[in-house]
Amino acid sequence: MTKKVRVRFAPSPTGPLHIGGLRTALFNYLFAKKNEGDFIVRVEDTDQNRYVNGSEKHIMDSLKWCGIDIDEGPENKGSFGPYRQSERKGFYTLKIQELLKKGHAYYAFDKKEELDFHRKDHEKKGKTFMYNAHNRLKLNNSLSLPIEDTNKLLNSGAEHVVRFKTPVEKEVVCRDELRGVVRVSTKTIDDKILFKSDGMPTYHFANVVDDYQMEISHVIRGEEWLPSLPLHWLLYDAFGWEVRPKFVHLPLILKPEGKGKLSKRDGDKFGFPVFAVQWKNEKIIKGYKEHGFLPESVVNFLSLLGWNPGNEKEMFNLQELIERFSLEGLNKSGARFDPEKNKWFNHAHIQKADNSLIVEKIENYFSKDLTLFDKEKLNTIAELIKPRLNTLNEIYSCASFFFKNPNSYNEKHFNKLKKANFKKILSGLIELVSSTENLAEIKPSFEVLVKKNEWNFGKVMGLFRLSLVGDLSGPDLFQIASLLGKETCVLRISLLNEALKN
Repeated sequence: MTKKVRVRFAPSPTGPLHIGGLRTALFNYLFAKKNEGDFIVRVEDTDQNRYVNGSEKHIMDSLKWCGIDIDEGPENKGSFGPYRQSERKGFYTLKIQELLKKGHAYYAFDKKEELDFHRKDHEKKGKTFMYNAHNRLKLNNSLSLPIEDTNKLLNSGAEHVVRFKTPVEKEVVCRDELRGVVRVSTKTIDDKILFKSDGMPTYHFANVVDDYQMEISHVIRGEEWLPSLPLHWLLYDAFGWEVRPKFVHLPLILKPEGKGKLSKRDGDKFGFPVFAVQWKNEKIIKGYKEHGFLPESVVNFLSLLGWNPGNEKEMFNLQELIERFSLEGLNKSGARFDPEKNKWFNHAHIQKADNSLIVEKIENYFSKDLTLFDKEKLNTIAELIKPRLNTLNEIYSCASFFFKNPNSYNEKHFNKLKKANFKKILSGLIELVSSTENLAEIKPSFEVLVKKNEWNFGKVMGLFRLSLVGDLSGPDLFQIASLLGKETCVLRISLLNEALKN
């Protein structure tokens, strides 16, 4: 019988959810849903010193905005909870006692000053200090002390940690599904702390224990955890757990330029968001949502950073990603973050979006100026500006001239058109617009007017557009005129005429 697919996204609430973490969550979710499995969120909050208020909420809000539904988690109770590690302390205490009894862990009473001395002493000799089989019997721990002294220290409440007893001179043979077999000598692995002096487990201990207890089938996490795999493998061995998850370590998301992985600071440097939704702490940092990105485009873009669908197709919705996703499509090498491609995806998804989304934004932006337009006209405006939108935040600048007379004109074009015979041209335009019953049919009459007066077609079009829009860019000019109506068009042509004269 095939074991049910159960994957977990295990963020630490030490700050906002970065898009690197969001991509990890997305790949876990896609794999789970593709295989009719469960997607679990487990909050790894054992490091209370680094805990940041509001972080857990930001993580959950980010997943929700992206459409990543949680099967089990702090707010979606299942039979494997609790789903915050800080609420599982009793369980960890039982498991650490099990390792101590089996002789795979030991108490260490070394003071910080003592360990600092050993590190500095090794540095002077050009060596790196490691707490392991090479020197642990010379240090202050339950392996080097008589049992009576160890018990006395424990009973007196002496500060201590619990360390893993790394096997002596053993080759650890573990497997990553993406990279194959990984071989590491235990000579290079130190005796990691499993339980801290505050009585809380470390990441290494808690995540292994939880993955086993929650019956996690696949651990899909970032490449930065690959060096920890041999230790986690040894912990499974120490507990005698033959069934362990399959491990997949995702490639890094790289900076747009230069070396290294994408960081939160790169967003400030290159001017793009690095969070899904806004982060509020000491200062407010806007996310993709607040920058006018669609969640569908963010999910689509992130999915192709480190994963290949196996064909040339680039546009996917979430359901299509679920159907297509496989671990075989993951890349081993890092994926470079491209801000321009990011915008391209958003532009493409806006084109596919229903016009009602844009109409709703228009109504919010121009709530006091909607008297001239019914729903049908608003839908036409949405259709006209949609091809020009890279983000939803551009709706205001792209649509404002429909609702407000231009309060300024593009200086470059204004000065250029001022040299034309603008008085006669604008007077002719006012006469034409005033005498046309249906502006939707004004184009043939416009062409006749230009030809009759032997005017430069481009300059006439420029003056007409500048009067209505305030610039020489925008949607089809005659559709704009039709939507604005005769009265508004005449007024705006007159306003440009006065501005050019002055």
